[in-house]
Amino acid sequence: MAFKSPAEIAKASVAIGKAKTELPWNKLLILGFLAGAYIAFGGHLAVMVTAGMPEEVWGTLKKFVFGGVFPVGLMLVVIAGSELFTGNCLLPTIACLKGEGKWLGLLKNWVLVYIGNFIGSLFVAYFLSYATGFYTAEPWMSTIGKIGAAKCSLTFGQAFWRGVGCNWLVCLAVWLAIASDDVISKIWGIWFPIMAFVAIGFEHSVANMFFVPAAIFATGKAAWGIFLVRNLLPVTLGNIVGGALFVACIYWYLYLREA
Repeated sequence: MAFKSPAEIAKASVAIGKAKTELPWNKLLILGFLAGAYIAFGGHLAVMVTAGMPEEVWGTLKKFVFGGVFPVGLMLVVIAGSELFTGNCLLPTIACLKGEGKWLGLLKNWVLVYIGNFIGSLFVAYFLSYATGFYTAEPWMSTIGKIGAAKCSLTFGQAFWRGVGCNWLVCLAVWLAIASDDVISKIWGIWFPIMAFVAIGFEHSVANMFFVPAAIFATGKAAWGIFLVRNLLPVTLGNIVGGALFVACIYWYLYLREA
């Protein structure tokens, strides 16, 4: 099966990133909503599948199963088409570094896509997870509650560095998807890095826009302020560093920077 070399991936990423910086505001919001919902679908599926797997029986294999089904979200984002903040830490950034995209367009993309991602994630968390009754029954209610509580108990530094590791792998998944010229190869290119970051326990800002609000809706035990300040803020900053620095900047330097 055909695939692009790293240098060819870099050039293709610039073209894709440039187009993203030029999208109008209304499309960015709608595409952002879709991506937030798609990632939430992956998170919802992971909770529904693993809630009945007691750790005393399954051990760390439960993390592998959780990570194994979660990647459906990014598959939908990349193949069906939508705008995901974490992936866009790579693509518009590398286009701007190359001089093909405008930094103001990158900022517009990040802000509007982030808002759209949040709305889409909240929609699935409330209407398709809580209002449907899935998270008002056991073992799903206690499972999502534990997930939300664990994420909000991280220190700022822990959340930040877990965010760095997460988006380094997420953007590598996007990188591998761009390398592939057929759908099956894109799926496999996405699956391995996403499975890895989830099973390891890294933190994804858009996924957390689903997990923690879903826990709040289901249990009422977490607080919005704690979520926004102690989890979402440091994880978002870490995601930016992981994607923009460790993938976009490094590959721009290696394959696109003029001597």
